[in-house]
Amino acid sequence: MKYSLLIIMLIILFSCKKEKKELSTQILTTNSYFKKAKEYQKSKISDSAFYYFNLAKNVFLTEKDSLGVARALVNMAIIQSDKGDYYGGIETSLEANTFLKKDKDSFVRSLLASNYNNMGINSKNLKNFDSAISYYNKALKYANIEENRTIYFNNMGDALILQKKLDSAKKYLKYALASKDSINYARALNNLAKAKFLEDENYNPLPELLKALKIREQQSNGMGMNSSYATLADYFFNKNKIASLKYSKMMLDKALQNKSPDDQLEALQKIIPLDPKHYLENFIKFNSINDSLQTARNKAKNQFAVIRYDVEQKNAENQILKRQDAENEIKIVQRNFGLVALSLILITGFFWYKKRKKGLEHEKELEVKNTQLKMSKKVHDVVANGIYQVMTKIENQEHFDKDKALDELEFVYEKSRDISYEKQEIKNEEKDFNEKISELIGSFNNENLNTYLAGNDENIWKDLKESSQEEVYQIVRELLVNMKKHSKADRVVFRFERENNLIKIFYTDNGIGISGDIIYKNGLFSTVSRIETIKGEIIFDTKIEKGLKIYISFPVS
Repeated sequence: MKYSLLIIMLIILFSCKKEKKELSTQILTTNSYFKKAKEYQKSKISDSAFYYFNLAKNVFLTEKDSLGVARALVNMAIIQSDKGDYYGGIETSLEANTFLKKDKDSFVRSLLASNYNNMGINSKNLKNFDSAISYYNKALKYANIEENRTIYFNNMGDALILQKKLDSAKKYLKYALASKDSINYARALNNLAKAKFLEDENYNPLPELLKALKIREQQSNGMGMNSSYATLADYFFNKNKIASLKYSKMMLDKALQNKSPDDQLEALQKIIPLDPKHYLENFIKFNSINDSLQTARNKAKNQFAVIRYDVEQKNAENQILKRQDAENEIKIVQRNFGLVALSLILITGFFWYKKRKKGLEHEKELEVKNTQLKMSKKVHDVVANGIYQVMTKIENQEHFDKDKALDELEFVYEKSRDISYEKQEIKNEEKDFNEKISELIGSFNNENLNTYLAGNDENIWKDLKESSQEEVYQIVRELLVNMKKHSKADRVVFRFERENNLIKIFYTDNGIGISGDIIYKNGLFSTVSRIETIKGEIIFDTKIEKGLKIYISFPVS
């Protein structure tokens, strides 16, 4: 049996030889987070899509799938851009480029083109037109799909119009007219007509402008229709104020239908000088929309930052793997020899290890309990319950072995002595409270369970009374013990925060969870009582898909 086990382990070991992943023109991914993100993106639920793209990115990182990482980041950058986080969108796009080094691959080139186009759009919206044109040139350099090239030509022409480089703009927009997509064609036609009448005020662009508008109306392209209304309003501004006002109001109505605050602002900017009778009303409306838009964009920026931070915290192990990637190549040979040696040790010591492991787990659980329960209660529980168990066996088992009873009584006696020794050691300890909390949570960390700790700084516990510290210590212990007994979790996170006089504890595990009607069972009743003792409150989140979340807060004094 030992020889066969050795052979199996050696086969597994050397079959794990690292193979380089080759890029292909298609991504065949089983990353469930990525699929979920695409569903949210298709449904235009941007914040959820961003969240799951970020989770997908971290999974791709652990799989060393650089193309998958880049694909997730490009989508995240586009979402940021759509929500007005232009600087954040550029930053995320630049991060994506670091994973797109193999630019000979057609799929990588397509992603690079899309990514540079997104940076160009962001730069244009930030009115950094030189950067926008530079990024559009790079998008054209990598574009390998003809229809996409017409889009990038169109974007380039639009940026050049804003720079008043009308000759160059017309050149690119003529290329864009080659688009076979009616919406893209209409956009190019509208922009080309705009460039022509801006260059020559005597030029009549109406046939082209109205043709572009008709195509957009036939396709129910709301955003495109607004673009046409804006161009027509600009054309008529110095020629026919009534017509200019008409198209400006049509733009405002369509912008309200499209729920596009940017277009609403642009329409009002056109209306205000054309409609002096309603100047104040339109000016107030403009300021209100502008304030709301800025608030929404600031909220989006903060939301994206919080989402990325939260996901990075939950996937801290992925960051460790990323930092270790550079070292892994050197360590592969050493690791293989080490695993062979470890395999031999595991085979020869298998039965001893299994028995010893159970003993160590039992001792570790007792150690954690001894550091958290009041010593008097601990003595009562260990001794009284132990004696009661022996008494029950003697009472219920007619032929119960007396020697076995003596052995069990001696075991209880040894337990009581161990407790008294540990009590002396605890009294002699002079550790800061944050260190005690760290040791407590860390003591539960083993090969089957990873514990994570955040925010446990010394300042968090400043001015907290010793009696309250004892209660908090035991609350944390009871959560851990309850988790170990019932949750089947392999990851537990404690996060501590302090706001002025209020301390907050956030507990999360990925176990089987707990239903609302049994929260005060499974050892948690004592936890609730302790929190009430320190005038705190506890909230159980039992409605999540998997695991358990607990929020605890209490005053310092």
